[in-house]
Amino acid sequence: MSKQWRDNDPNAQEEAGKYDRPVPSRDYIIEFLRKWGAPISHAHLCAELKLSHPDDIEAVRRRLIAMCRDGQLISDRRNQFGLIEKMDLIPGRVIGHRDGFGFVKPDAGGDDLFISARQMKQLFDGDRVLVQEIGSDHRGRPEGKVIELLERPLKKVVGRFDGENGFGSLIPENQRITNQIVVMPDPDKDLKYEDGQLIVVELVQQPDKRHPARAKVVEVLGDHLAPGMEIQVAIHNHDIPNEWNAGVHQEIGDLTPEVREEDKTNRVDLRDLPFVTIDGEDARDFDDAVYAEKKRMGGWRLWVAIADVSYYVKPNSELDKEAVKRGNSVYFPEYVVPMLPELLSNGLCSLNPNVDRLAMVCKLNIKRDGSIGDAEFFEGIINSKARLTYTKVGAMLDRDDDSADAELWRDQYKQVLPHLQTLHGLFHRLREARDDRGAIDFDTTETRIVFSDERKIQNIVPVTRNDAHKLIEECMLAANVATAKFLAKRKKPAIYRIHDGPKEQRLENLRAFLGELGLALPGGDSPEPKDYLKLASAIENRPDRHIIQTMMLRSMQQAVYSPDNHGHFGLAYEEYTHFTSPIRRYPDLLVHRMIRSAIHEDKKIKGAARPDGFVRNPSFVMNYSAEQMLQFGEHCSMTERRADEATRDVVSWLKCEYMQSQIGEEFTGVVSAVTGFGVFVELDDLFVDGLVHITSLPSDYYQFEAGKQRLIGERTRRVFKLGDRLGVRVAQVNLDERKIDFELLDSEKNKPTKKPSVRERLAMGLFDQKGKGGAKSGARVKGSGSGRSSGGRSGGSSGEKFGGKTASKSRGAKKSGASKRKRS
Repeated sequence: MSKQWRDNDPNAQEEAGKYDRPVPSRDYIIEFLRKWGAPISHAHLCAELKLSHPDDIEAVRRRLIAMCRDGQLISDRRNQFGLIEKMDLIPGRVIGHRDGFGFVKPDAGGDDLFISARQMKQLFDGDRVLVQEIGSDHRGRPEGKVIELLERPLKKVVGRFDGENGFGSLIPENQRITNQIVVMPDPDKDLKYEDGQLIVVELVQQPDKRHPARAKVVEVLGDHLAPGMEIQVAIHNHDIPNEWNAGVHQEIGDLTPEVREEDKTNRVDLRDLPFVTIDGEDARDFDDAVYAEKKRMGGWRLWVAIADVSYYVKPNSELDKEAVKRGNSVYFPEYVVPMLPELLSNGLCSLNPNVDRLAMVCKLNIKRDGSIGDAEFFEGIINSKARLTYTKVGAMLDRDDDSADAELWRDQYKQVLPHLQTLHGLFHRLREARDDRGAIDFDTTETRIVFSDERKIQNIVPVTRNDAHKLIEECMLAANVATAKFLAKRKKPAIYRIHDGPKEQRLENLRAFLGELGLALPGGDSPEPKDYLKLASAIENRPDRHIIQTMMLRSMQQAVYSPDNHGHFGLAYEEYTHFTSPIRRYPDLLVHRMIRSAIHEDKKIKGAARPDGFVRNPSFVMNYSAEQMLQFGEHCSMTERRADEATRDVVSWLKCEYMQSQIGEEFTGVVSAVTGFGVFVELDDLFVDGLVHITSLPSDYYQFEAGKQRLIGERTRRVFKLGDRLGVRVAQVNLDERKIDFELLDSEKNKPTKKPSVRERLAMGLFDQKGKGGAKSGARVKGSGSGRSSGGRSGGSSGEKFGGKTASKSRGAKKSGASKRKRS
């Protein structure tokens, strides 16, 4: 079989169409291993398949790794590969729980497997393991037994030191880590730390049946209440790379602060065009610059110039390797962990005003109706004529704004004001086209934290989006769509930003909730974006639209990066990718490389423009494989989630710290989530969430109806549901656990109540009747749980990040006896 694998491989022709040197397909490898009947090493497999060329051997190695990642194969400690189905084992990742037990999330999807606290004593959150399903636990959850440890990614842990004289134990800040960790000083470092201080330890011995984990102290962070400490904890907890290695320093040391003259050649010179950048007041890295002009026959020409990061960040360089690890910049309140060193992100690559900068340019033709026509891409050089802000541009474009500031800015930027007005006209047509397309546009509220000089929260304020924000957003969307279409036409492996439609169960939950409000989501089993848009329009003037929009967002899936071009549900695009932010997102940098590759290929490609006298550079031609794009997509989706979770942790900590000074104060708010253990209330104006625990509700026994998102009192029939307005008092704040507890301003809440008798409960319809004689069956189970509130939540964002930052407060929730946890 192995000698003629090309003849026997059912996918040989497809592989040959994708790769210059095709290797056996996944299907062929699986069939080979079935017949082989035992695990086999990479080298042995290549020998059996008669593969000797180094490129072929490396390609098979990558394929085997990808198949393991996708749950098709498993590798053991001897680095032998075998079929999981033959081993009756399930590979997955451990998810710890603060109560000591845990779960394994299977790589291939499906239900999580419960892992007992006894087994978890030898495991850490994040470990990769092989488990065997052994039945169900007492709650009916599938239970697993860990057979083998595959990977222990956890190397360092941050927490508080509990001890003296350098010896003691660690109380991890990550509540998913409940293992005992014995702490001892590093003999090679003279570090001083005291009981209660935050430290970083490096594991030197993993836990086993007889011994706890042991670790040495490698860094002292300091007092846990020190300004900015919450960010350092989040960086360590989420393993966010934040230091540049020596190789990166060496490479940036060879760069000049300004663009060299030799780097300006072989490019389309656009320095005479009045490009401008429009960003926030505190922005320092300027990815994009725009310019538009009207066409004589109608329509517009739009230039979107993006920082040419990929020109400086070469594949497999130290800069590139570090950018891959980071995946994206992480934006904490008033602190950034950049994807690239500041020399590039804020300097050489940033499209600063009145200096020459290299750019990757997308020139688009926009038709009269706002639809996107032909586009071309080229390497260019620009000179931005102004660094503008959303506030300034919004005021200048608002005809009703005759304030002194607006008039001052109109005079200050009078050279570019006509071009801004052209962009504004284009924006309105693009928005009309967006509405015609049926794209979803939620009016969500984003917030900004205002700090004092001591980095204490002074206020939490909403961020107002004006036409300047929306103008830039529409220009970026147009460029992203044009880029996706260009990549799709090339029919080569690429990376897209995809957003699949909502899943069945989420739709059912949304429709059950809407039904209680007399609303409906049209579209049947497969609603389209326009159906969501109709509903969004119907609730536009409702006071509870914020809650309804949140539920609509929760019904959707998370947008991810993938080589599969599935389109973007929320934006109603058949093709979509990210092109516009290579300074802060690695997928955009990859997309730029693919565009540059097309420009420099030996044959001229439609849409890839070249200046007169162009000299192609073969070293710019990149041929990424589909498997490489799959790996990049999964990794960058992970780093994006990692950044979201880390920033959410920091914001929760800051809000909890702020609310400590508000204990005893009374507020009004709206119910933003309902669980089996209580209701979450978002305070008006403060945008802070806290929990009114079920035990603090007016005395009664409450049933949790998950589909309708409400609690109902058995005796009083009082209902607590999403959107209800409540008065609350801040009862307590737990900064360590990021929890805020409220109590209702309800005089009846402390009165004792007697549980209704069976007769009374029957009269209230709280039991189903079945069979002759009225035998009771299927009694409703009251929601319960020991979970408490999270100090803050992130609201869903508008634009293309559907599902990426939707609110979730299911921490510790239990429904009908089954554990319910957030899945990221």
